[in-house]
Amino acid sequence: MLALAIEARGLCKTYRGWFRSTGHEALVDLDLAIASGAAFGLIGPNGAGKTTFIKALLGVLRPTRGLVRVLGQSPDDPATRARIGYLPERLHLPASFTPLRFLEGVARLKGLSDISHEARHALTRVGLAGDASRRIGGFSKGMRQRLGLAAALLGKPLLLILDEPTDGVDPMGRVEIRTILAEERARGATLFLNSHLLSETERICDRIGILAGGRLVREGPLEALSGSDTRHRLRFAPGSDPEALRAAGLTPTPDPDVFLADTPDPLTLNTLLDRARATGALLVELRPDLRDLEQVLTDALTPPPSSRRSP
Repeated sequence: MLALAIEARGLCKTYRGWFRSTGHEALVDLDLAIASGAAFGLIGPNGAGKTTFIKALLGVLRPTRGLVRVLGQSPDDPATRARIGYLPERLHLPASFTPLRFLEGVARLKGLSDISHEARHALTRVGLAGDASRRIGGFSKGMRQRLGLAAALLGKPLLLILDEPTDGVDPMGRVEIRTILAEERARGATLFLNSHLLSETERICDRIGILAGGRLVREGPLEALSGSDTRHRLRFAPGSDPEALRAAGLTPTPDPDVFLADTPDPLTLNTLLDRARATGALLVELRPDLRDLEQVLTDALTPPPSSRRSP
């Protein structure tokens, strides 16, 4: 059995209202297990409970009931917190400091030995080595985000909790951050990502959890949530005979050159392809029929027709 980097069982958090009213349930019976070394993305609408869950992981708030473990220990354990790198969504940095001075302070708080070397190495990794002596107050949002990531990376943490890590970062910077996170994962670190940038979540994470109303409504491997193992999308060169392809067993789509194939195994898929080629069609693309993460999220948050009220 793989060791767990994050474990939650029956986790609940209720924010009490005024005069002991019922209050607001931010987390409701949340069960989640994230293996060490995984790259997990938590997504959901505003107010879903994502920030509350992160605070529970960091030991900032206590659950109303239930269990939460981080790296096998309580989030309240100082030794456990020291092995976590955290990048908050609302990053507050001292404007009068230089990046080097700021990171040296963080490294000192983390108890690192070679403070100056660690700080300079982190700045180099995030592309800020040339700005080490500038004041943070003059930094753009993207530069501040890079600096926050550098602080999270100090000390080679076993768990990286990243809240909107690429927010405000330009496209090339996002590529660089994804490269850094891939390096961290190759080192053995676990990634826990919370982001509204769903395309970035798709590129970084291989497991996804969808939180809505404090409940985990979907969770699993990205491919399992995004589509079916048995459905493929086929694109043919223009000029193919749509009726002949339909007769061969393919399902048409709004694009006249694209068809869907539902097959239980590779042998059946190849048989279907042979029939399509026999019509004279030229196959130019074959890929799994996967939805993007935005579609997955929309589907998860849309109630089934039977549960909708009639007008």
